[in-house]
Amino acid sequence: MQRRDALRLLIAGAAMPAFTPEVFALFRGAHPAEGYAVRTLNPHQNATVIAMTDLIIPATETPGAKGARVNEFIDLILTEWANAEERANFLKGLADVDKQSNELFGKDFVNASPEQQTALLRSIDDDAMAHHGTPPAANPVTTHDRQMEGDFWHVFKRITLSGYYTSEIGFTQELKLTIIPGAQHGCAPVDRA
Repeated sequence: MQRRDALRLLIAGAAMPAFTPEVFALFRGAHPAEGYAVRTLNPHQNATVIAMTDLIIPATETPGAKGARVNEFIDLILTEWANAEERANFLKGLADVDKQSNELFGKDFVNASPEQQTALLRSIDDDAMAHHGTPPAANPVTTHDRQMEGDFWHVFKRITLSGYYTSEIGFTQELKLTIIPGAQHGCAPVDRA
């Protein structure tokens, strides 16, 4: 499977339920090494992504999205996997989150209180779910921007979940899975007792 095909699965929402070993290995390979420096997201966008992913998957008894460095996973996807249009749509959706935050609270998303951030993300999620699958022509209330927002939100959540659950933290600490369960000892001698 090519990286571009895997990204299309992720955006279409098919990757999470159909995580085959090949798809899982591909996304595990997309996690940046320790010391990664973001290349597509500017510092403000990166802070926004960290805040948003941390609200989606907060730390509990295991580290959350911030601890799993999901923001770096997202940046790597945007930098190395996404094409120019996909990258532009993602960054536009991210800017729209700030726009809505400024309209509602008079400040960027990262400067809003945790309660305001949660309320805004719930509102975006509710709106995206209400309009999911509804063609714009069938719903005159839905503007092109709202369709893009819904598309952005679904992509953002999928990338966040994929980034978290294919990370070392998400896979081993949250899901309590092992990549290779035990050792394989083929052709071992058998005692004839």
